[in-house]
Amino acid sequence: MALDYRALGLICGIEIHQQLDTASKLFCGCPTKHREVEESNFEFFRYLRPSRSELGEIDRAALEEVLVTRRFHYKSYDSTCLVEADEEPPREINAEALEISLVIARLLNMKIVDELETMRKMVIDGSNTSGFQRTGYVGSDGSIETAEGAVGISILSLEEEAARIIEDRGDSVVYSLDRLGIPLVEIGTAPDIVSPAHAREVASYLGMILRSTGRVKRGLGTIRQDVNVSIKGGARVEVKGVQALNLVDKVVEFEALRQVRLLEIRDELARRRASVDAAVWDVSGIFAATGSKVLARSLKSGGVVLACRLAGFAGLVGREIQPDRRLGSEMSDRAKRAGVGGIFHTDELPAYGITPAEVEAVRCQLAAAESDAVIMVTGPRERADKALQAVLVRAREALAFVPEETRRALPNGCSEYMRPLPGSARMYPETDVPAVVITQEMLDGLKMPELFADRSKRYQKDYDLSAEQARVMAASPNYPLFEEIMKTNLSGSIAVRALETIPIELAREGVAVSNLTEQHYRACFALVSQGRVAKEGLTGLMRALAAHPEMAADEAAAAAGLAGVDEEEVEKAVRAIVASKVDLVQSKGERAAAPLMGLVMKELRGKADGSIVSAILKKEIQNILSQ
Repeated sequence: MALDYRALGLICGIEIHQQLDTASKLFCGCPTKHREVEESNFEFFRYLRPSRSELGEIDRAALEEVLVTRRFHYKSYDSTCLVEADEEPPREINAEALEISLVIARLLNMKIVDELETMRKMVIDGSNTSGFQRTGYVGSDGSIETAEGAVGISILSLEEEAARIIEDRGDSVVYSLDRLGIPLVEIGTAPDIVSPAHAREVASYLGMILRSTGRVKRGLGTIRQDVNVSIKGGARVEVKGVQALNLVDKVVEFEALRQVRLLEIRDELARRRASVDAAVWDVSGIFAATGSKVLARSLKSGGVVLACRLAGFAGLVGREIQPDRRLGSEMSDRAKRAGVGGIFHTDELPAYGITPAEVEAVRCQLAAAESDAVIMVTGPRERADKALQAVLVRAREALAFVPEETRRALPNGCSEYMRPLPGSARMYPETDVPAVVITQEMLDGLKMPELFADRSKRYQKDYDLSAEQARVMAASPNYPLFEEIMKTNLSGSIAVRALETIPIELAREGVAVSNLTEQHYRACFALVSQGRVAKEGLTGLMRALAAHPEMAADEAAAAAGLAGVDEEEVEKAVRAIVASKVDLVQSKGERAAAPLMGLVMKELRGKADGSIVSAILKKEIQNILSQ
């Protein structure tokens, strides 16, 4: 379904969460390295409860987190300390992390605060042992330029990363403390994004700025995008945890679609004069001898089957609102928060071993008409009742509006319910961390990096690289070595291939490319510049050095048979191959050059420069064609 985003009144903003590559964590001296769970040498558990704000309010998102009491297990290591365990007060804020955040704020043209105050943000899903996340407001009112005009940068915060989830067991969750406390920046844009493609452009540009610092962590899980989306008549929804850049546009597209479909369902419910019956029925008796394995297993373990009636909802609970997700999926998400496995609804029954007769019996007990939908859940009575109450809340929302909520991004760009949007009651001052004054001297002393985008343009101009070559080299950690090499007479394209492409090709062959040092690369480039090894021999030379890193480059070239050949030998090899393929030359003419080039280069095994070989080959082909 193609959507007109301007007509829909799309409002969209992005939040980027990027881990910083510092030596230690934000509020303690522990290293920021990843640990394997098997290395854990101590664990403990906690139960968390929401606390009231300074105004006596409890955040609505925090309240829902305790719908079911859950036990949180934490795995700690010899590289974590009592600060992560919340058994010791935090230390002063990491000066290195603060410096990086100020550099990023400057790159985003932001107004930086005079004094950084640390706040507590209530988080009781177990990802913080303390029940809150520490965060500091660094700057605001920045902007970046995009194809759709300026996009404002509303806020930049410096905060601590959450613990890493290992396993969700329903009534308990296991976390690893190796990630808790790693410094990260949170960057929030203004709602200036006008389309899914624009959202991806903004996320890409912000990622480029962050990587340009050379001081952020790389790899899966080190950067996450949260996308805020609403349309006219809909509601602000935050989709959290978008890991891949190529999913950002899909997330925006599918959330806009979801809200469009929910508004259509709302209008259809209004036309039907639908309503939600608050009554909950115990229909366990109907399933006493059921063939449904799910229900039978639940009843055998002491559970119940509860049901409710949604008047006028028939056919709408099963209506698709995102690819492979329906209004029923939204209700199921809410029910799962209470600790059950999901819901059954009459738009999809009979199924799961539930027979038509059982469905009809439930309809009769609830006095449900053909136009009504029936929802069922199974589990321990308390959980089942809470789950069905959550379903009823979602059904009432469907009658009236698109709910404001926080959702979790799924791998295909769709999303599922997490919790209500948090409010202001979740923030309150941190009393254990002293404020940091941001002086002009600190700002003047910042070392500002060159942006990848600017470096890429410079490389195209100065070194005659293609746009793609320049983009790859500008973003590479090897760029200082590349610039050093470019002071010699070596071709930029050759240097890019040797530094960026050949190592990847060799690694795929199982070659130990990690053995190659910068000195190895310098020595390889020197041999090529001197004409002692052809550029075509670089792959073989690097393979040889990776296998024997103790060897000198010229020794490795000789051992690999890569010593250069003179032009007379090249001519001899070319004439021999052309003479053996006269029929090919006569049938294909000048087009025979391509296959013959491959044969000659294979014969010479990288000992000769390709441009010299090509010139001699063309000459020999012309000699035959002119006869």
